[in-house]
Amino acid sequence: MFRTGIIVFLVMVTLVSCSSMKPLSPASDRQALSSSHDKKSQVQNSNKEVKFLNDISVEGESTATKATKKTVAAGKPAPRESATDINSYLNRSSSLEKASDLQLKYAILLNTEVEELQDNSLLEYIDEWYGTRYRYGGTTKSGIDCSAFVQAIYLSAFAVSLPRTARDQYRNSHIVSATQMKTGDLVFFNTTGGISHVGIYLQNNKFVHASTSYGVTISDMFDPYYLRRFIGVGRIDKPEAKIK
Repeated sequence: MFRTGIIVFLVMVTLVSCSSMKPLSPASDRQALSSSHDKKSQVQNSNKEVKFLNDISVEGESTATKATKKTVAAGKPAPRESATDINSYLNRSSSLEKASDLQLKYAILLNTEVEELQDNSLLEYIDEWYGTRYRYGGTTKSGIDCSAFVQAIYLSAFAVSLPRTARDQYRNSHIVSATQMKTGDLVFFNTTGGISHVGIYLQNNKFVHASTSYGVTISDMFDPYYLRRFIGVGRIDKPEAKIK
């Protein structure tokens, strides 16, 4: 009887041990791995140092701005604009604010600064004719040729009466070097044979004339067409107070 009881007890112990060794189901495996991963991540995150991003720069910063930041970071005072630079900027801004529509227009046409325009009264007379169509032999605003245009401008702006043709205007002027050109000088070209075209030099290698293609307009002395046909520069005696 006693032996039977011992055998029954051993059988029960064996069954309980087998039950505890039963493998986990797939779902249980996933839950266990997930739990293990979460715990591992928490441990890793807790061990990480908190870091901040350094040396962040805004895209598009100018080189000058970056240089200033580096200078300040090094413990040096930021560079300051000189009084000359500031005064130049203020004077430039003041000139633009005071500039008339006429000055702005011709600053663009001559590809120059407003402050560089030397004779506004001359520009006013030119502007009265600007865009007038070309007409050979014409002398009015319904159509005018090159020499008549130069004659009209000189009479209005300088109170100087010039001969009617480009050839005679050339003969009545003092020939000067092209390197000594100044506002108001006459520039002569050979377009159809001999001295056949004339204009008035303004500045920045630009001259105003009555073009057969565009009428009264402003052209560049270095335009290949005019450069190849250029003859020379003529200066007319006139009141120099008008031309600075």
